[in-house]
Amino acid sequence: MLVGTVIGNVWATHKDPTLEGMRLLIVQPMDAHGKGTAESVVAVDPMGAGIGERVLVVFGRAARHVIGKGHDIGFQTAICGIIDQMELGGRTYAPHVDQDKHS
Repeated sequence: MLVGTVIGNVWATHKDPTLEGMRLLIVQPMDAHGKGTAESVVAVDPMGAGIGERVLVVFGRAARHVIGKGHDIGFQTAICGIIDQMELGGRTYAPHVDQDKHS
């Protein structure tokens, strides 16, 4: 599982039939210091996340469970939650706003 920020959308007209109707988002993972990493992942979004929101992303069997299609899906990455607030290294992170907890 990882924490990341939604940075974009993906549209694919031609795709595996098991992905029909699935919303695909680009997520930039956060490192241990709360900064975005250089890598990004594409995840199915059954939660309705938006650009700029922090999300929880799962992989493999957990992702297929969240997507709701069991083993019969051609994808193994999914958003399983939208983060309301989190604390990391003494800082509080809220949607769309990074603020120093002690300010």
